[in-house]
Order: sequence, then structure tokens, then C-alpha cells
Amino acid sequence: MKTAPAASPVGTMRYPLRGWIEGAQQFPLAANRLNVSAVFRVRTGPFWYLRLIVVVSVLVPAVLFGWAAWETRAAIDRQVDERIEGTLDVLQEHALKALQTVERSISEIDEVLRGQSDDEIRNAEADLYLRFKRTQQALPQIESIWVFDRHGHPMVSSTILPVPRELDNSDRSYFRAQLQAPGAYVSEVLRARVGSMRFFVVSGRRSGNRAGDFDGVIGVTVGPSHFNEFYAKLSRGSDVFSLVRADGAVLARWPDSAAGDRPTPGALTEALARNPESGLFTASSRLDGVERRLGYRRVPGYPLYVATGVATAALAADFRRTTLVRAAVVLPAVLALFGLAVYALRRAEQGERELKRREAAEAALKQAQRLEAIGQLTGGVAHDFNNLLMVVSGNTERLRRFAGADPRVAVAIEAIGMAVSRGAGLTRQLLSFSRRQTHETVAIDLAEGLPAIHGILQSSLRGDIAIDVRVAPGAWSVAVDRSEFELALLNLAVNARDAMTSGGRLTITADNVTVYERAEAGATLGITGDFVAVRVADTGTGIPAELVGRVFEPFFTTKEVGKGTGLGLSQVYGFARQAGGTATVESVPGQGTTVTLYLPRASGSVTAAETAAAATQPPTPPSERARVLLVEDNPDVAEVARLLLEELGYDVVHAAHVAAAREALARGSIDVVLTDIVMPGSANGLDLAREVRQRGSLAVVLATGYSDQAQAAANEGFTILRKPYSMSGLHDALREALGGVATANVA
Repeated sequence: MKTAPAASPVGTMRYPLRGWIEGAQQFPLAANRLNVSAVFRVRTGPFWYLRLIVVVSVLVPAVLFGWAAWETRAAIDRQVDERIEGTLDVLQEHALKALQTVERSISEIDEVLRGQSDDEIRNAEADLYLRFKRTQQALPQIESIWVFDRHGHPMVSSTILPVPRELDNSDRSYFRAQLQAPGAYVSEVLRARVGSMRFFVVSGRRSGNRAGDFDGVIGVTVGPSHFNEFYAKLSRGSDVFSLVRADGAVLARWPDSAAGDRPTPGALTEALARNPESGLFTASSRLDGVERRLGYRRVPGYPLYVATGVATAALAADFRRTTLVRAAVVLPAVLALFGLAVYALRRAEQGERELKRREAAEAALKQAQRLEAIGQLTGGVAHDFNNLLMVVSGNTERLRRFAGADPRVAVAIEAIGMAVSRGAGLTRQLLSFSRRQTHETVAIDLAEGLPAIHGILQSSLRGDIAIDVRVAPGAWSVAVDRSEFELALLNLAVNARDAMTSGGRLTITADNVTVYERAEAGATLGITGDFVAVRVADTGTGIPAELVGRVFEPFFTTKEVGKGTGLGLSQVYGFARQAGGTATVESVPGQGTTVTLYLPRASGSVTAAETAAAATQPPTPPSERARVLLVEDNPDVAEVARLLLEELGYDVVHAAHVAAAREALARGSIDVVLTDIVMPGSANGLDLAREVRQRGSLAVVLATGYSDQAQAAANEGFTILRKPYSMSGLHDALREALGGVATANVA
């Protein structure tokens, strides 16, 4: 991180921004602004305050809203607990009065029967029936009154006259409880022996004639309906009420008729064990599975509890209603604040992106201008170098023809020729970089061409990168420009090298493919026909999926600033498209990248032997001595060209510029014009060729070592002769022009 010098330790520590500014004042004004901005951006990030506002606009209201919601839920819970406590007061009082009344009735009945034997009671059954009937009717909670002898047989009832004396209730729990010990006892809910009536019994032991004797039981049946009717009046929809025994047996429950069910130990029985008097808890009922907030309280003097509960779903509904009302008020304001903050942030980021795009465009323009300047420079160097090579090459041709039989001279001449060839190759590379050369489409046999370039590619890679070249058997030849093809492979190799920072493998394969017009591949690639797919695959870092579609764009690069121009892959794509094919890229981050060149199949094949034979075949002089107008401004090149033309049997008229050439043409007697494209003055060789073509009677050959108009001349159908040219190349170009060949040819 870049830090500005501090004016003083104290000032910098207490006021860091002042320290940055004071340090930046050592630089010019423009640099001062740039440094302060850079330090601010590095330390805080661009638009940190807007991002903070966006976060705060959501976070603070969310925290406040959450706190308010928590308070609301806590208040609802408190209100529910208070309501449950109040309801338990009512339930407890109701149950206590009902049971005490029943217990008083039992005492009164026992007092009436005191001192009477079983026979006396049976004899007075009718009178007792009427008396018990009045008691039953006076107390709504009582459904019937029964008096049993010591064996469990009924003697008097308030509902049946006479009672079925054969009935035996000694097996009932309330009878067995009284047999064991005296005192009030409340049974579980029972079902009548005859009929479907359900009830529970409050029982007491009859006072015997002698103390300690068991003479029988007085039982009062109480129906759950009495309690249910009362509970129904208290209900608020989702509330439940129940009367249960200490062992969990349900005596009465509203709204569900579950009296008589004895649930397995659950939340209520566990709560009773923890606090046998009263309590509040939340649990799911074992009877209906509904989660409720429950409260219970003991009925004083009895092993009974009253309980009530409110469904938590109802509480949640109350909470949601309250929260939604508040949200309806708060949310629009929060959204408005959030929207304004996001809008401001996006506007700021958009401005930042526009600034970055503008800076990138300016940098790309500067880079393009720099490349253009380098291209002009390299093209000019190539032009002058080609002229020198032309002089050396032409004189080497003449020496070869007149050297004699001395082998030492032949070896020297051959070495000069090889040096000229290497120099010509160097100029072709310079012209390829400057984009100032014509494209020479030739048929390349990949089985020979790809292995041949192996050495060039290996030299561009590091030692920790292995290269593997595989050409499928029967692979077709391709029709491409050889130098552009080699440059494309070199660009791909360099990209692969940069992607494989820790070493890896570069694999180049070639196989035949046929793309049909109606096939999916044809629609995707935009090409149809026979092609050779040349795949260049690496094992590097790969390219992110969102960037794969842009790798062929000019000036686009995934490399760091200063480590790539973004022109390598654009040259690859442009080469493939200009050749009549296309290029695609596939990449998996972390696994590698594969670039596929679809190159058109060549209609024929050219072997090295055929090429060599054509190059060494001695030129045949024209059958009639033709007159050549040589237009060349370089006197050394003009002299060499004149000598070569004369040795080929042509008469030569030299013109040093276009004006002189026009004068020579005006005088007539010219059969063919051989002119350099680059000429001094306002008119160049291409302008002269166009003028000559308008006459329609003269052939024209354009010679060039460098020109940005060479490709345009070839496209217009002129014969192009590339410098440095050999005598056989000159001969072929002139014969082609004199023969009236209409199509362009590059010799």
C-alpha cells in the first residue's frame, strides 16, 4: 500500500487524513489529487459510504423492527398468561363448588340412612327414591344417586324404582376405594352397564351401626356435560378447558369429548410432578396433537385439577396481525430509503464504470497507436531490408549462373542464398506483425507442417511445459497462409505458457470434420463443408465462464496490466475467419483451455519435393523478345532487376518514378510493366498500374517488399511479386502477366 510522508508523528496519528494530504503536497497539484484519491480508495474502497448507507438503511430498521416484534410477542405472551390465570380462578371456583355440593349431599344422605339396616332401607325404597329424586333435581351437576350394600348390590336409586338388586358394582373403582379406606373419592369416567351414558362417581362410605364397620357405599354420579356446558360459555374459539385427576385421567374437556381417556404420562403429568399445585407451560396435547400454552391449578381438598389452554397458532396469528400492521407503516419508508441509497450507489458505480471504461479505451488507443507506430517502423525496416536482400539475392542468382565448376565458390554462393532466405523469412515475420503483407494461401499437409513447427513452439515455452503434437491418420491438407498459421499457433502457445505457471502439457491435435448446413454445429459455427479441426489444449488455470465469450475481442485480455496486448487471440480468430473457417474456445477453470481452429480443406496438396522442383526448374526465355518497363526508385535494386530481366531475354526500359514511367508509356513499344508499389511522389505503383489497366493492352506486375496497399492490389487482380524475388519467380510472374491471367498471384 502506498503511504504519503507524514508532516509530524502527532499530526499523522491524530489526524491521518491530514497526514496523507500533507505528504501529498510534496508532489505537483495533479499528482497530489491522484495520490490522495488513490490512498483513499485503497484504504476505504470506492463509495464505501454509499454502501454503508445501503447496509444501514436495511440493517437499522430491521434491528428496530425485530426488537419491536420481540417486545410485541413478549407482551402477547404476558397477556395470555394473565388471561389463563384469570380463567383458572373461575374454573377452580366452579369445580370446587360443584364437588363440595356433591359431598354435602352424600353427607346428608348418610345422615338419613344412619341407624337403618339394609332391610329397612330396602323396605323404605319408595320414600327414599322420592327424596333422592328431589335432591338430584335440585343440583344440576348430579345425574343420579345410588346406595349400595356391603356386597356392592344397589338398594336405592334416584333414577330407577325398584333397583335391579341382582346388579353387582363391587368391581367398580369407587366401591373398592371405599372398601379400602373411608373418605371422599372421585372415580375416572365410567360407562353405564346398560346404555351409553358416561359419568364419573363421587363416593363416600356409609356410616355403619358400629364404628369401623363397612356397611356399604353412597355414590353420586356426575356427568361431564355439566362442566362442558360451563366451559362452552367461557370459550373464545381456540380455548380448551378440562377437569383431570392427579393421575392424568380426563373427567371433562371442552371442546373435544375426551372424558374417560387416560393419556400416557406426558407434558401435563410431568408438570404436575414438578409442581403439584399450579403451573404454566407450552406443549402439544396427546389428545389432539395441537400445541398450546397451558395452565393448571389444583382444586383444594380434592385430587383434581382444572386446566385451560390457548393454541399457539392463535397467538401467532395475533402476533402476525400486529406485526403486519406495523410493517405496513414502516416498510414503505424503509424501502424508500433503501431505494434511494441503492439508486445513489448505482449512479456512483455507473460513473465509476464509465470512468474505468474511458480510461481503458484511452489506454487501448494508446496501445493501438503504439503498435501502429511499431508496425510502421518494422514495415519500413522490412522494406529497406528487402531492397538490400533483393540486391544480394539478384547478384547471387547471377553468380550461381556464371560461377563455374569451383566447388568452393558454389558452397559460398549457396551459403549466401541460405542467408538471403533466412533474411526473407525474418522480413515476413516483421510484416506479419505490422499487418502489411499479402496473404498467400497454400496447401499445407499438417502431417508434415505441424511436426515441423514443433521446435519453434518449444522454444517459446518453458522447460517445465511438455508439448505433444498428434495428427490423425488421413488428415486433409488445409488451405491457409503459412506464416499466419504459424503465427496463430505461436500466439496460442504463448497464451498457454502464461496460463501454466507451474508447468503442464500443451497438446496440439488435428483431425477431419465435416460440418453440415442443417446440423447444430453448422448453425453454431456459422460454417459448412470439410474442415480440419486443429485443437490446441493446455492444462493451465482456465478462463472464467463469464469471460470465455470475449477472449477473441481485440484488446481484451485476462492477463495482468502490462502483460498482454489482447491482440494474440484476435489474430488467431481473424486468421481462421480470413481462411474461410472459424475458431472456438472451451475452458474449465482450474483444468485448462482448448482453442479449436476450423481450417478449410485444401482442394489439392503441395509437397516439399514439388515445391523444390518448381523452384529449381530453369526459366524458359520468352519465344519473342518482349520489352519491360521497369519502374524502381532504388538504383541498386533497379540495376539487379535490369540484369535479371536481360538474362531472361527481355529488353528493359528503366523509370525512376511514376512521371518518368508515364513518359515512357507515352512513347509506346512497352509490352509489360514491372513496378514497385512504394514510389516517391504523389502517385505510387498501384496508381500507375490502374492507369495502365485502363489502356487494356499492357500487362502489369507489382513488386513489393512492404506496402499497406499490397493486399488491395492483390484483391484487384494484379500479379504481386514479393521481394526479394528469384529469377524463376520473376520469370513466372512476367509469363503470368503476359499470358493474361486474370486472377491474382503472389510469386
